[in-house]
Amino acid sequence: MENADKEQLKQMMVKWRRHLHRNPEFGFEEFETASFVASRLREFGFEDVVTGVGGTGVIATLTRGLEKRSVALRADMDCLRIQETTALPYASCKPGLMHACGHDGHTAILLGAAAILANEDTFDGTVRFVFQPAEEWGQGMKAVIRDGLGTKFPFDEIYGLHIKPGLPLGHFSIRPGEFMAAEDSFQIRVKGVGGHASTPHLCKDALLCAASIVTELQTVVARVLDPAELAVLSVTSICGDNVKNAISSNAFIEGDCRHFSTETSKAVEASVRQIAQGVSFSHGCETEVNYERIFVPLINEQNATKHALSAARVVFGAESVTDNAPREGGAEDFAQALKIAPGAFANIGNGDSVGCHSSGFDFNDDALLPGALWFTELVRQRLPIK
Repeated sequence: MENADKEQLKQMMVKWRRHLHRNPEFGFEEFETASFVASRLREFGFEDVVTGVGGTGVIATLTRGLEKRSVALRADMDCLRIQETTALPYASCKPGLMHACGHDGHTAILLGAAAILANEDTFDGTVRFVFQPAEEWGQGMKAVIRDGLGTKFPFDEIYGLHIKPGLPLGHFSIRPGEFMAAEDSFQIRVKGVGGHASTPHLCKDALLCAASIVTELQTVVARVLDPAELAVLSVTSICGDNVKNAISSNAFIEGDCRHFSTETSKAVEASVRQIAQGVSFSHGCETEVNYERIFVPLINEQNATKHALSAARVVFGAESVTDNAPREGGAEDFAQALKIAPGAFANIGNGDSVGCHSSGFDFNDDALLPGALWFTELVRQRLPIK
């Protein structure tokens, strides 16, 4: 592309991204977003655009030449239930909803790549453009796969990216193998006997029991797991009956665990159940534990990582590419796609910004064009004209 064409595309991508930022939608509710995406794709000349995949997902297909191989490129579309505080002119117009994790930018990047490739004959094969719902839930990729990604919409390799606050703008980072953690969630419900705050001796205090459980859960990583295994267990919510002059009859604890192995997950679940039941028994309370595995570990395939790096060095420059990024405790449901075909997931820099999932986060528009160019260079290298 000529520089003038790149600048024109960048301005269009900024326009798309800010429109999406202004109009966020939560997981499996991305109806307006999906309609916007599908409309842009058809404007680019796409004839094969399928909507409603996985509920609200969009998959568009572009084929050139006779090669049977296919590459899938993925972006996520959903927002978070966060009240935006940026005061930007394009800030969310929907109270309590915000693109606080960069999915507006990811979607604009993949649209940019689609716009470029739709107007070129620089590859031989098939490209699947996957606009996925509900990543934040950890359910969107599963739903898209159930609706045919990998079967009805087959592919040989799949690639994705994510914006990374703190990584310098214009930089690219990835690692082969384990890259992003699995996420388990747990809920513990404690049942006691409530009563008047002046007569605690006649009660079985569910909130006090829950507080003791929270304290004991801090020993799981420190004393149960192998120190060489990366794991984080966090209690993120605790509540009782919320009556200031009454002993709680019930208490509820929520939390999650990040890890990289099935063995670690099983050990954590066993310990959470043992602690909850044992502490509850000592307080004369009853307990129920629900433990769910939401995200699987994201494991980049070795060769796919090399392909991602090869394209990145062309777009970002070798001096701005990191091939041994540290493992991350964050989870990403792109990992589900890596269970059905080789692929790789990478980070691109957002510069010095507040972190994702913050009410003050904003995607750096200067990261849009490099992201789109990386996707297109990847396609050209993986589906070369012979």
